[in-house]
Amino acid sequence: MFVDRIEAGQKLAEKLESIGPFDDPIILALPRGGVPVAYEVAKRLHAPLDVIIVRKLGAPFNKEFAIGALVEGEPERVVLNEEAVYQLGVGKEYLDQVVSEEREELHRRQTLYRGSQNPLENLSGKTVILIDDGIATGYTMKAALAAIREQSPASIIVAVPLAPMDTLPEMERLADRVIVLETPEPFWAVGAHYERFDQTSDEEVIELLRKSRENNQASS
Repeated sequence: MFVDRIEAGQKLAEKLESIGPFDDPIILALPRGGVPVAYEVAKRLHAPLDVIIVRKLGAPFNKEFAIGALVEGEPERVVLNEEAVYQLGVGKEYLDQVVSEEREELHRRQTLYRGSQNPLENLSGKTVILIDDGIATGYTMKAALAAIREQSPASIIVAVPLAPMDTLPEMERLADRVIVLETPEPFWAVGAHYERFDQTSDEEVIELLRKSRENNQASS
């Protein structure tokens, strides 16, 4: 159990520092909840922080249940949970609709968080540390990993405070290394393992990205 995302980030930073140093690292966070966690890691490792924007594709009658994810990039990528799509009988019309809706939100966040810059263009040869506040189904993380891998990084490390044990084999297949602080059983939801799990706002994301840039400029 973590007090909040800040404490989780500090503990994750301590763990990562103990296994480093890393060659030319860049921290990529899944917004919005992953950003406060990743900020603490970036500050401790003196590494640049950016976001990779992924939007969950929710099921027709339960938006919280992921039937896939949309991730930014050129082109944008859709990763589907084929088994869930089949079992729920989700048709092409619904998929097209939900992808279109989430693409609008993805573009809004791109513009809001960093304007026209694209961090995926600068990952070649770097150690990418991909961070979220936790893993549930893992589909947003899988989509991000697919987009990052195409950019030829030196290595990809997935680092999260917590995840269910049954998601780890897939993460370990897709990433070069997986760091998880806790694997609670039973695992109900990411937020159930934080004392405070308030929604992170756009304003907080923008402010933490700004502070991280200033931290890096001051230490360079």
